[in-house]
Amino acid sequence: MPDRSGPTTDDPFDGRTPTSHERMAGRPWDASYHDGPAPWDLGGPQPAVERVVAAGGFSGAVLDAGCGTGENTLLIAAQGLPVLGVDVAETALATARETAAERGIEAEFATADALHLERLERRFDTVLDSGLFHTLDAGERSEYVAGLAAVTEPGATLYVLCFSDTGPDPGPHPVRRDELDTAFGPGTGWRIESIEPERVGTRFHDTGAPGWLATIERVPVGGSAPQA
Repeated sequence: MPDRSGPTTDDPFDGRTPTSHERMAGRPWDASYHDGPAPWDLGGPQPAVERVVAAGGFSGAVLDAGCGTGENTLLIAAQGLPVLGVDVAETALATARETAAERGIEAEFATADALHLERLERRFDTVLDSGLFHTLDAGERSEYVAGLAAVTEPGATLYVLCFSDTGPDPGPHPVRRDELDTAFGPGTGWRIESIEPERVGTRFHDTGAPGWLATIERVPVGGSAPQA
């Protein structure tokens, strides 16, 4: 899919099946970037991601799933790590590449469907999901989680930053804690190490919306280690 500022065919989804969020919104993710910054585009990385980076939470080859305009990707890449940011929004990816060039940061960006991550045919040691998980419905989450397992090996770490259903003024698509437990439960290839309350920055919340930051370990499928 070439760089562009908007769809160039009669199919705004370019042949892929739209996600539940896209069906509900009636437009592709790319359209969110056509008229100024998207609601989740802060012009910088998420504060929660900054704290994980400062604590040394990222290592090895890193995947940023649903990277948008790439601010989190670039923060991680600035630490000297090889990072691939993927998204379906070409307008956002074009912005990410331009920003990387302007800042002199080496990072890779590619078009990829989050529900088919296995098509990347690559393996990663750390994965970041900042604001993607909560946009998927239950069926899509199972596909997504399986795809994450396909591009990681046991021992890899996944960070999921998503909106939560706790506290006032929640963001769209708030996630219950038990939904995270179910999505990454036994038999999925993942084990939840921790789920902590967080704030998710948006352009409409002065101090962020209520959120979760989950730290999740990749384990052999069928692993029976206890959940946090």
